[in-house]
Amino acid sequence: MIITLAGGGSTFTPGIVKSIALRKEELEVEEIRLYDINEERQRKVGVLVDWILHEDLGLDIKLTVTTDKETAFSDADFVFAQMRVGGYAMREQDEKIPLRHGCVGQETCGCGGLAYGMRTIFPMIELIDDVEKYAKPTHWILNYSNPAAIVSEACRVMRPNARIINICDMPIAIIDLVCAALEIDKKDVEYDYFGLNHFGWFTSIRHKGEEVLPQLREYVKEHEILLPSSYLKGMSSLMKSNTDNEDESKQNRHTKGSWYYVWKGVYEIMELFPEYLPNTYLNYYLQQKEFVEHSDPERTRANEVEETREHNLFAGIDRYEATGEIDESTFYAGSHGDWIADLAVALKNDTKARFLVICQNRGAIPNMPYDAMVELPAYIGKNGPEVISRDNIPLFQQGLMMQQLNSEKLVVEACIEGSYEKALQAFTLNKTVPSMTVAKEVLDEMIEANKEFWPELK
Repeated sequence: MIITLAGGGSTFTPGIVKSIALRKEELEVEEIRLYDINEERQRKVGVLVDWILHEDLGLDIKLTVTTDKETAFSDADFVFAQMRVGGYAMREQDEKIPLRHGCVGQETCGCGGLAYGMRTIFPMIELIDDVEKYAKPTHWILNYSNPAAIVSEACRVMRPNARIINICDMPIAIIDLVCAALEIDKKDVEYDYFGLNHFGWFTSIRHKGEEVLPQLREYVKEHEILLPSSYLKGMSSLMKSNTDNEDESKQNRHTKGSWYYVWKGVYEIMELFPEYLPNTYLNYYLQQKEFVEHSDPERTRANEVEETREHNLFAGIDRYEATGEIDESTFYAGSHGDWIADLAVALKNDTKARFLVICQNRGAIPNMPYDAMVELPAYIGKNGPEVISRDNIPLFQQGLMMQQLNSEKLVVEACIEGSYEKALQAFTLNKTVPSMTVAKEVLDEMIEANKEFWPELK
């Protein structure tokens, strides 16, 4: 059993590897490979991964660190994809360019997400082709690469037979905090959900079969935020960008800096639309004006991440190389890695465990297009997802989803066809953009910023 992490230099790699290693028996994993195009970054992460596997856990799993595709993918069973095309430098542009024009600046939503998608489409298709060329015929690509909605649509259009499952851990991060807020055990929780990636709603959350959404509504209303009480004790620390001294808030990467407004926004949305629990990313679409107003165009989340997670990880690795001392708090381990590792377990062992995945609709939501890439619960076995169908969704949610879906479809077509007009249509249609004139201003500036990565648009 060989598992390859494509994007091995990611700050999430150590946590994912630890999740894989802790499931060594279930996965029967013999070798883990790290593959990245940034050799020095990956080398450093590889040092920490080697410590996790061989010093911390004392396992006999082989570790291979490479920049060679054939070495990375030959005979691989699973490829976990987590590429960030353009790195944090381009993420910063995705966030800051829209803000300069009064639009939401976010890496996967709005104009930033469209730009990031256009950078990622062709590298993802290249990855699919490389894996198909070298890996086992029974391989699975489990894709975490953002923006997952656009990436999954591009895969549907360009590589419809690829053995790829697109997933996202944000709903799981939400469930983690719901469980902490209500003081219930996540292993006893089952939920229903529908939407597009980063654009959906929880319609039911059940703990040991009992519906807890009413209880959650009361909690959110009382506290005016979706965060556990343990985090609320250090409320002021949530507004800080640098790592604080609150042990509670250090445990979750979603309670830093600008994330405060995201969790606060859940309360604000549910005050007006209380029926469902929204995915936190809906804030950017339903509260565009407010999120622009409390954003700093000169200092966005890309800067926050560089100052915290990025800095802490690589400073910790440098310290380990210099002194031999390791600080486990410098790397993030938790739901992000557990989610993708558990998915691999379900595929390998045909467990039919329930996961939330991005998949082609095919009638699962009757009043959404057949070919829409939607996010729904599914049972996972050796043949992939068995999607759980549902009834028609309400008109409000359907209308929002259709607008977002068509914006994403247009940007994929623009990328494939090299069409400036379709790119402009995609930006204009996106709910975070106030007018076609602003859409053109943002698009034109982004073309210049992305000239190294985007196809030529005519």
